[in-house]
Amino acid sequence: MSMEIAKKVLINESRAVKKLVDRIDGNFSKIINLLAKSNGRIIITGMGKPGFIAQKVSATMSSTGTPSLYLHPAEALHGDLGRVTSEDVIIAFSNSGETEEVIKLLPIIKKIGAKLIAVAGNKKSTLARNSDFVIDSSVDKEACPMGLAPTTSTTAMLAIGDAIAVALLDKKKFRAKDFALYHPGGALGKRLLLRVEDIMRTKNQTPIVRENAKLKEVLLKITKLRAGSASVVDGKGKLVGIFTDGDLRRHFEEEKDLHKCKVGDVMTKSPTTITQDRLAAEAFEILRDKKIDEIPVVDKEGKPVGILDVQDILKAGLV
Repeated sequence: MSMEIAKKVLINESRAVKKLVDRIDGNFSKIINLLAKSNGRIIITGMGKPGFIAQKVSATMSSTGTPSLYLHPAEALHGDLGRVTSEDVIIAFSNSGETEEVIKLLPIIKKIGAKLIAVAGNKKSTLARNSDFVIDSSVDKEACPMGLAPTTSTTAMLAIGDAIAVALLDKKKFRAKDFALYHPGGALGKRLLLRVEDIMRTKNQTPIVRENAKLKEVLLKITKLRAGSASVVDGKGKLVGIFTDGDLRRHFEEEKDLHKCKVGDVMTKSPTTITQDRLAAEAFEILRDKKIDEIPVVDKEGKPVGILDVQDILKAGLV
């Protein structure tokens, strides 16, 4: 029984959202143009369940390049209307269009001079009649079997709010790198903003040795700096190889006289490198694809400036 009810709710709400498609017309385009050209903020309001939808839509706009804030209509009547200016555009969510707290705002909004967009389930309501633009969010019936709890109506409002936010995002040519700017703490933000130089181990933290250095000397430097490898350079300071514990193990297996070896004899020659201005996400992809744990970081002349270890990427929370 519960499964059947759940399915009916989803069918009801999906049908209601589908019907909204035919309501996207020239009026909607005018609304997007108004919002895109606004020199102020997009202020979104609503009472009760529509108020929660308003908060979500405001948050979506704020994270996609459109300054927005949620204004509680009851608080607005007690001083918070001071946040509104004539440069702002207000979007009011109300299924009935007769919500008392919202209706009381109308004369003050008009006096301030802000534009008003209504997302309402009744195009003949007080809210709709007193708005500059109206988007019809009406539904045939609520998913609630008693027809009382806001369910389908709030789903329709949310869908309209998302449609406005995404259309506005596209209008403003908002892209992934812009999204990352507003989400620096998230995984996407780190992938698009974090660069190799931000998390790499610098020259002071990693051994840089000449190719004719004795292996014992190199191992002592690696141990002293608690590093996992050493960058090997030629006489001009350019990177020619990398020496890791993997190189050491391989040559142990070959039973070479490591005591007499020079690092140039056992290093990995011409290793994969990366420059410090590249994205850390790119470095991670290289490490993953080549199945290596460390990658030397070089400057434009091919001289080592540090090294990036897979552990550095993990600590940065990139993956």
